[in-house]
Amino acid sequence: MALSVSDLSAIYSLLANSMSQDESNRKPAESALAQSESRPGFCSCLMEVITAKDLASQVDIRLMASVYFKNSINRYWRKRRDFSGISNEEKQHLKQKLLSHLREENYQIAQMLAVLISKIARFDYPREWPELFSFLAQQLPSADVLTSHRIFMILFRTLKELSTKRLTADQRNFAEISSHLYKYCWHIWQSDLQTISHGFSIITQSYNSNDKEERHDDLYLTCERWLFCLKIICQLVISGFQSDAKCIQEIRPVKEVSPVLLNAAQSFLPYYTSLQNRHPKFWEFIKRACTKLMKVLVAIQQRHPYSFGDICVLQPVLNFCLNKITDPEPDILSFEQFLIKCMVMAKSVFECKEYKPSVTGRVMDENGVTLEQMKKNISNAVAGVLTRLLPNERIVLLCNVLIRRYFVLTTSDLEEWYENPEVFHHEQDMVQWTEKLRPCAEALYIVLFENHSQLLAPIVVSILQEAMNGCPTSTTEITPGLLLKDAAYGAAAYVYYDLSNYLSFRDWFNGALSLELSNDHPNMRIIHRKVALILGQWVSEIKDDTKRAVYCALIRLLQDKDLSVRLAACRSLCLHVEDANFSERDFSDLLPVCWDSCFKLVKEVQEFDSKVQVLNLISVLLGHVNEVIPYASNLMQFFQMVWEESSGESLLRIQLLIALRNFVIALGYQSPSCYSMLLPILQKGIDINGPDELNLLEDSMLLWEATLSHVPAMVPQLLAYFPCLLEILERNFDHLQVAVDIIEDYIILGGREFLSMHSSSVAKLLDLIVGNVNDRGLLSILPIIDILILCFPMEVPPLISSTLQKLVVICLSGDDGDPFKTAVKASSAAIIARILVMNTNYLAQLTSEPSLSSVLQQTGVAIEDNILLSLVDVWLDKVDNVSLPHKKAFGLALSIILTLRLPQVLDKLDQILSVCTSVILGGTDDLTEEESRSHDEDLLPSKELRRRQIKVSDPINRLSLENSVRDNLQTCAALHGESFNSAIAKIHPAAFAQLKQALKMP
Repeated sequence: MALSVSDLSAIYSLLANSMSQDESNRKPAESALAQSESRPGFCSCLMEVITAKDLASQVDIRLMASVYFKNSINRYWRKRRDFSGISNEEKQHLKQKLLSHLREENYQIAQMLAVLISKIARFDYPREWPELFSFLAQQLPSADVLTSHRIFMILFRTLKELSTKRLTADQRNFAEISSHLYKYCWHIWQSDLQTISHGFSIITQSYNSNDKEERHDDLYLTCERWLFCLKIICQLVISGFQSDAKCIQEIRPVKEVSPVLLNAAQSFLPYYTSLQNRHPKFWEFIKRACTKLMKVLVAIQQRHPYSFGDICVLQPVLNFCLNKITDPEPDILSFEQFLIKCMVMAKSVFECKEYKPSVTGRVMDENGVTLEQMKKNISNAVAGVLTRLLPNERIVLLCNVLIRRYFVLTTSDLEEWYENPEVFHHEQDMVQWTEKLRPCAEALYIVLFENHSQLLAPIVVSILQEAMNGCPTSTTEITPGLLLKDAAYGAAAYVYYDLSNYLSFRDWFNGALSLELSNDHPNMRIIHRKVALILGQWVSEIKDDTKRAVYCALIRLLQDKDLSVRLAACRSLCLHVEDANFSERDFSDLLPVCWDSCFKLVKEVQEFDSKVQVLNLISVLLGHVNEVIPYASNLMQFFQMVWEESSGESLLRIQLLIALRNFVIALGYQSPSCYSMLLPILQKGIDINGPDELNLLEDSMLLWEATLSHVPAMVPQLLAYFPCLLEILERNFDHLQVAVDIIEDYIILGGREFLSMHSSSVAKLLDLIVGNVNDRGLLSILPIIDILILCFPMEVPPLISSTLQKLVVICLSGDDGDPFKTAVKASSAAIIARILVMNTNYLAQLTSEPSLSSVLQQTGVAIEDNILLSLVDVWLDKVDNVSLPHKKAFGLALSIILTLRLPQVLDKLDQILSVCTSVILGGTDDLTEEESRSHDEDLLPSKELRRRQIKVSDPINRLSLENSVRDNLQTCAALHGESFNSAIAKIHPAAFAQLKQALKMP
């Protein structure tokens, strides 16, 4: 039943109660609103609540109504199979109501209304709402400052929403919007810029103590409108044009907009200081405006690098940024966000691949130039601009400034470190490089060094030597020399790959780094932390004669009193253990201290990221060292503690599951000793009804497979988990490959007990997979079906008859020359051949079942003779597409066909004998080699041992194809008499000679 105006009071009451602290009021209200969501008129009632003048003060209720409105748009605006959606009449009413309420005074409500319009526009523009942008544009000339601010807010939100649509038609629509809106928005933006500059000039010149903030409300709204307009211009230039890196066409707005944006930033910067104390609201705007202007310039450069590379754009922008980085005004030094944006701009230009001189490109003919040649020409032109902008002296200056000014720890840094070393570590080393000044400077330095390594490597080494000479290893005071050494150590750590040609790590370590570690003064934590970083970064340059000393140094750092140092050592140890040249021999006696230090560290740290980091080191150790069993008990206690304390922390539990998998693999045959801890965790991880299954399922399944692969014998608990696999695959096939491995583990290790306990689940699983996955998925499951039939030839075929019917359909369907389809068809045919060899009566029954004929008819497969003879054609056709064991299965199956009392067999006799001859003469699996390996069986994991035993006992390997063909030829001759002799006589003499050779006939 539809809702109407009479229901408004009830909806209002429900919205109010849905925010109640009293659960007895809140829960029923939420339930009632959820039931009303799909009713016609619900959104219209919400719209009335949002826009009602008498509710203007009830902001919280209006906001809640707008949230429900947004959710309804997402769920019901489009028609669905199970729901007709919001009617066209109500949609039209809602859109008109939204556009009639542009002058919303409350900022939060205005924001939500803009979001609502943008969400609707995503669905309806342009087909169902073509007038949206034209209507908004028509309101602007007569709008007051507030209304125009709200319109630009709507425009920004809507353009942002539409810009995320990626279909070609949607991008064309956006380009059309850009062509209509760009000039107008650019004009408004420039006009507002003049208004704001004039207003700020008056404000800064006025020293009247009665000058109140309220007098500048219109100016502030203009500032906000200007910001929205700036964001809109950014969207139009970025998304309204194809990237010039692809189309190689000049984007004219880039050259028009970029210099003006730069001038705006330059004009605003002087107000950063003058407005700070007297007008904090406008000071905040200045900060936002300057950083946003630089952010837009970066976005334009990255989207349209060639147009931005024009000398009139790139030169002033990069020149400005480099000057602010190397020689900022004293006040700008405190404006870190702006300096970060300047560094991001410089880094973006330095690493832009379009600006690298190109060695490719060729002229197609005399009249036409390739895109590659055009790119090369532009790249070379931009490279020339950069060369003029960046003479060697400026590059060296920038490098020096980055290291000596921005790498050096400040007083506030040291205070933060002292107050919370753990948080300091993560802020410096794991934060996004665009969020903090020092990490941003480090990122810029690395790109600068990569571009000019030959020039800068000697400079960095000289700074390093200067810092080391100015601060002896015995220093304990925090002096400028100590801080410069810390900065120089960092600079040397980040570019190890090029510095190794100029600096001997062995000499550096023995002459300085190891001595730094012997100084235990608390202030030396600054250097100790950087030494830990160096030891990790330089791992590839550490030779065998230094490895042992470095390992000892890292273990010592892992026991440091400062958490930041210990965490840095933890990360560097990971790099060493994962290194291809890791020396377990040099590290093995350090393991007890290493494990103990890890256990202590994880108990002391509080931050989530710290726990993940320590757990990652433990996981890496488990994956790379052999000596785990002596520490198994302690590790089990540790894993149990981490699991219990990590409830709700998915990322930490994922890391724990990875570590547990490595633990199980490291324990090998001894893995059942940890089952008391492991299996309850595993059971929770593979439960699809668990609270966190979405995040944990993949790693839990990998742990499940590893546990099965390393179990010496199947245990009841693991046997009981198998139905969980069916539940997982019934949901989706996201984890099919690991699921296939798990099924194989159960077949090989569980044996007859497994089949008797879970036969119905096995049948459902195979039927679910075959026919519902693509060819790659089929190629992964078909070997499992083969091994299942091999192990249980009498029990399994009747159990999986539905799956086998699907395989017959696959065999008898065309493959269109697709290599994957061909492989699937050949593998399916090999399974059917195995059944014929190992359970002949069942295959005869299967191929004669009416249900199979019905399935074949439904899938459009035409059968000329009977189904079995059609399969013979497949075996004959696909014998060259299968492995050697499958070739023999085909040969044995074809030899059995010779015993059929069917005249058509004689028509195929020549081909059957030709295939059998080639298989016999081509050789079969060398069983003696398999059997000769039996003395190594004690070294094999139980799964591999059982797999080998199954292969050796495979009847197809043990049966003699030669004898089978010889005996069945005699049967065929007896069945068909003279017809057989006629068929034999038609065989080519050379082929018949080969047959006699294969069958050892005189």
